[in-house]
Amino acid sequence: MRPDPDPVGPGQESVWTYPRPAIAEATTRHLVVRHRGVTIADTRAAVRTLETGHPPSYYFPPADVAMALLRPTAHRSLCEWKGQARYFDVHVGGETIAEAAWSYGDPTPGFASLRGHVAFYPHLFDTCLVDGERAQAQPGGFYGGWVTSDLAGPFKGGPGSRFW
Repeated sequence: MRPDPDPVGPGQESVWTYPRPAIAEATTRHLVVRHRGVTIADTRAAVRTLETGHPPSYYFPPADVAMALLRPTAHRSLCEWKGQARYFDVHVGGETIAEAAWSYGDPTPGFASLRGHVAFYPHLFDTCLVDGERAQAQPGGFYGGWVTSDLAGPFKGGPGSRFW
């Protein structure tokens, strides 16, 4: 059952106009991930994925990520559109943030632009910014979308949204 989309305000886009199946597109928005005063990732050359009902997930090029802070884990997951994801622990400020980031080493052809890029779960870090605005995490903890004020929902991930 699809929910009623929230009204779209000036300067907003509705996640209910995003396509299904999902797509990946380049973005020049300024994205930053910081934790314990350390900048983990900072880019203006990301790729965002868009899917109906979801806020964007942002994928940082490895050149713009402090890759020395990431350690691969054995965890894998499979996305029906993007392929197999591998996960990373992030080690920063004496802390290990378990499975806080993921990447597609060999994505499906439609998502080739994600190859080697790294995405981060915003709820696990002190600060995740989109053009200077602090992003909120997509509800539910499973998905990695970044919610900002320029998006109209509701967003998949919260209670009752499993079959949207």
